[in-house]
Amino acid sequence: MTDLTLLGIADAGRLLARGEITSIALTESFLKRIEAVDSKISSYITVTADLARNAAHQADREIKGGARRGPMHGIPVALKDIYETAGVKTTGHSHFKKDYVPAIDAETVRRLKDAGAVILGKLGTHEFANGAMTPDQPFPAVRNPWNVKYQPGGSSSGSGAAVAAQLCMGAMGSDTGGSIRNPAGFCGTAGIKPTYGLLSRCGIFPLSFSLDTAGPLAWTTEDCALMLDVLAGHDPNDQGSARTTKVDYGAAAQRPIKGLRIALARNWYEDKDAVTLEMKKGVDEAVRVLKDLGATVDDVVFPDVWDYHICGRVIITIEAHAIHRQEVIETPEKFGYTTRRRFQLGAFLTAEQYISALRFRRQLTLDTRAAMRGYDLVMCANHWGAPETFEEPQPIFHFLGKPSLTMPFNVTGQPAATVCCGFSSDGYPLSFQLAGRAFDEASVVAAGAAYERATPWRAHRPKL
Repeated sequence: MTDLTLLGIADAGRLLARGEITSIALTESFLKRIEAVDSKISSYITVTADLARNAAHQADREIKGGARRGPMHGIPVALKDIYETAGVKTTGHSHFKKDYVPAIDAETVRRLKDAGAVILGKLGTHEFANGAMTPDQPFPAVRNPWNVKYQPGGSSSGSGAAVAAQLCMGAMGSDTGGSIRNPAGFCGTAGIKPTYGLLSRCGIFPLSFSLDTAGPLAWTTEDCALMLDVLAGHDPNDQGSARTTKVDYGAAAQRPIKGLRIALARNWYEDKDAVTLEMKKGVDEAVRVLKDLGATVDDVVFPDVWDYHICGRVIITIEAHAIHRQEVIETPEKFGYTTRRRFQLGAFLTAEQYISALRFRRQLTLDTRAAMRGYDLVMCANHWGAPETFEEPQPIFHFLGKPSLTMPFNVTGQPAATVCCGFSSDGYPLSFQLAGRAFDEASVVAAGAAYERATPWRAHRPKL
């Protein structure tokens, strides 16, 4: 193996277990590549090289001594910079937190470390997971590694870009309205928004209490599943955390999908003028592959995508304002201009509108379950087409233009994964979503991983 950064988590884990590679060699390969190419895309805010080397040496000692902790032991990963890290700056990509150094790790960070993962550093994000990449923020905008003139999607921008550019094997993101799946789609990676409550959010900067979800991005769905194996589980310190039965997601990624029933929500994207012809064709071809693998895929009509979008946006806007209200009132100038205006918008929405949105959310969840009756998964396009280019000024209320294809599963709380299904004639990635019933991540990863094994797209990497 000449370039260790091309390995996925599953393959690297097997090589580490057999003693054919070392964690320190793996880690040094990523640190060297970060130094060589990250200046082109600015995916990292902080690189913790010394801490990573120490963790890698410890992993090698333990593995050699027969104390391997599992598939994540010795694997280099990185964190969206809203995850608190003991002794390491956690900035939220904001002037408000640019010098903030937490005393303890977020619960998910602790679990990664307990599994033996090597933390390479902290990754760029939209400010507090809500703003846009603007020049009035303290760190450079993250660029898309497929074409640096384009945006990588947000808000887990650095996470998607770093995984695609071979600057880490896996990354933690967060998803409130699509912030894992948007960068996964635009950067051509895999990414999973788990069921609301499956992963702890303790120690992660909040945006919307009732919608925030932590989750992984990696090059393959199987790699995301291996990360889920160490991340999932109840946390009594998170009021939204659920008690669930332990599931082996890595094993689920190997399951055949013959007999799986998939509802295709074609009405969410093909009835809209905004979706590109190439995205339509990419999803249709993915449907054909899944059918060839033994799954049944039927067109099913779901509630209008605008209903989910509006419902989710009202909830996010009000809850985000509640979280940041004091800073918005006292020091609004410290926010980036897009972040400030989006947080301020929440002041103009009423308690009555908030309650109405929560009630509507419940109805949409019930209607979605009804539409899924007899089906295991929902499938739809992940995004409308090409990513947006970098323009100044950035649009403040971009979400008023067209509905989000990722928002439905934030509103319902269901698990949803992004899977790359090819590339357009312009070279940007095409992706679809697979969503399951609550806490059935196993079916989601089974279908995503089976599709990836049957197609050539995981062999394509951006050139930097």
